[in-house]
Amino acid sequence: MKRLSFLLVSLACLFLASCNTYRHSMREPNAYVEYHAEDFTLSEQVTGEATVTRVLGVDWQHTFGTTQVGSVPTIGTLVTSGANYALYNLMQKNPGYDVVVYPQVESYRHAPVLGTDLYSKTTYKVTARLGKLKK
Repeated sequence: MKRLSFLLVSLACLFLASCNTYRHSMREPNAYVEYHAEDFTLSEQVTGEATVTRVLGVDWQHTFGTTQVGSVPTIGTLVTSGANYALYNLMQKNPGYDVVVYPQVESYRHAPVLGTDLYSKTTYKVTARLGKLKK
């Protein structure tokens, strides 16, 4: 019994001691940059598409595959992870731009098994203008 209580107390001390790293973190500076419409050169509207296939609710291709997508800077709208793949496609097709301006997202979902995520295929289409910062 004493051995079990010693083990429990030791584990509790170990778990409580690990929280110490959170108290000694550095704060980020509050960086704020203000842009105006005159600071950008805008393109005509362009489109990008991406398809996300989920099996058992997991997007296996993007989670464990070789397809990697970084975050795409947008002005005006926050997008879901599936639409972010379409934004990435949009930026890849139109190099030289810095930001996506007010993207409009259309999604078409096909789930043949009773509308569940056992198997679903969603196609995202993004239409937006692209912006390039003036020098």
